[in-house]
Amino acid sequence: MSFQRIAFVASSAPVAQEALAEMIALYGQHDLANADVVVALGGDGFMLQTLHETKQSEVPVYGMNRGTIGFLMNAYSAEDLPARLAAAEGAVINPLEMRALCVDGSETVQLAINEVSLLRSGPQAAKLRISVDGKVRLEELVCDGVLLATPAGSTAYNYSAHGPILPIGSDVLALTPMAAFRPRRWRGALLPKGVVVRFDVLEHDKRPVRADADSRPVTDVLRVEIRSQPAIRHHILFDPGHGLEERLIVEQFA
Repeated sequence: MSFQRIAFVASSAPVAQEALAEMIALYGQHDLANADVVVALGGDGFMLQTLHETKQSEVPVYGMNRGTIGFLMNAYSAEDLPARLAAAEGAVINPLEMRALCVDGSETVQLAINEVSLLRSGPQAAKLRISVDGKVRLEELVCDGVLLATPAGSTAYNYSAHGPILPIGSDVLALTPMAAFRPRRWRGALLPKGVVVRFDVLEHDKRPVRADADSRPVTDVLRVEIRSQPAIRHHILFDPGHGLEERLIVEQFA
């Protein structure tokens, strides 16, 4: 596919801003509203930000690493960008939708491409009840936190918490605890993509919990419901042979 109208965006990091100036000088700049591809210059965090900001248009996003790890990014080079874009392979990601009810009665809805995590906010461990599709599956989980990750996010926070890496095309989600105290040996679960997962915060007055959707926090939550949102499709482009499927396999042998 040939992309003629490129919109460049960059993180605030100096190296990303330098790359932005170089790219615009070489290839010009189009507004996001008129672009048929977005090139994001930065790290994985900036890539997630860009995907969130472009979710309504479904314009494909091609990332170039000007950050640290760059799992969602391609290698940076100012040369032959049109040819790289034309040869790029696409992947489609559906985000999670988090609906969080807070202690003050407010409700917050956010999307997460990588994961939604619940984390203790005080000195004591969190105490959570976990339900799947309306059925209580774990009456009480005492832990530092728990997260629900998409396949795309399974190598991020989820993997650091010893959760499984999921193939990018799989219709499953990873439910992974962090420092589970009770049940002590519970290692989490693999759930079908279409389920609704609910977390109820127990003893919230002395065991406060916050919910993070891709590291965007909502404090003092009482209840969190999470479901996949198939109506939203994030399109990510990768250089041939370096797509998400290949990266997920490589990560398991690193």
